[in-house]
Order: sequence, then C-alpha cells, then structure tokens
Amino acid sequence: MIIRIESSSPRDGTSDFDFQRGEWRVWHRVKRSSQDAWIEFSGTCRNRSLIDGSANVEEHTFIQSAGVTHGIDLRAYDSKAGQWAIWWVDGRNPHGTLDPPVKGHFENGVGTFYSDYIADGKPMRVRFVWSHISANSARWEQANSSDEGKTWDTNWTMEFERTAS
Repeated sequence: MIIRIESSSPRDGTSDFDFQRGEWRVWHRVKRSSQDAWIEFSGTCRNRSLIDGSANVEEHTFIQSAGVTHGIDLRAYDSKAGQWAIWWVDGRNPHGTLDPPVKGHFENGVGTFYSDYIADGKPMRVRFVWSHISANSARWEQANSSDEGKTWDTNWTMEFERTAS
C-alpha cells in the first residue's frame, strides 16, 4: 500500500494588495506618546503594482500644520513563505536605516503584519492591521506592544477613501 502525503503549500496571496492600486485621500490620527494626545491631519496616497503584481509601492503625502512631508511603503510577496514584507522609507530621513520589515498575510479579508524592534533599549513589537476593505475604502492601523503582544497600544490609524483607480 502506498500512502501519499499531500504537502500544503501556502495560499497565493500575490493579489492581496490589489485593492489598494490607485489614488486615495487619507485621514490620519497619530498619537504623540509624550503627550498621550492624538493629532489629526489629511494626506494622499498613490499605490502601484510592481514585479508583475508580487510587489507594490505606496507613496504618501502628509499635509500637516507644520508642513508637507512624504514617505513610501515598499511591499514584496514571498510565495514560498506565503507572506508579505513591508518596509517604510520616511522622506524626512530618506537615507536613514531601514527598520526590519513587518511580515504577515491576509486571512478572511484582514491583513495582519508583525515585526520586532528595540526602542530605548527595550524589546518592542509592532503590528499593522489592514481591515474594512472595500472597492472605495480601507482602514490601516499601527500598534505597539512592550509585553510580547499580550497588550497593544494603537498609535496611528489611517482611513482611506478612493479618489481614482
């Protein structure tokens, strides 16, 4: 008797970020930890596909009372791992050291991504969550944890509204 063992390969998540292609108006809420107060501002975002859909770049313009700044997310999909990696480049310090990427995937319409880092000598964890995704809107949120993910402190949210595809 021959027993065949099926290997479960990761699902193909190459199209997970297809919803974001195009142009968006974005409303930001950012918590300033020193004051534990939220600031709000608007911005825009453009997203385009790269490498035949297995990568994309998201370009942000942040419109704040202190002035306009820019940043980009670069995302790449690893089909072997079934995960996306996301890197951030801040236009205020474009040659600064890149943080380790957040990595994760989408499940049931929600994308969750994690990375570990050191802040002020303490180990920290960051989490990005993409949710409430429709053809014309989406929500992103960032949270940090100082207790290995037992509790999370949300410090940035973005509400996306499509302006063009």
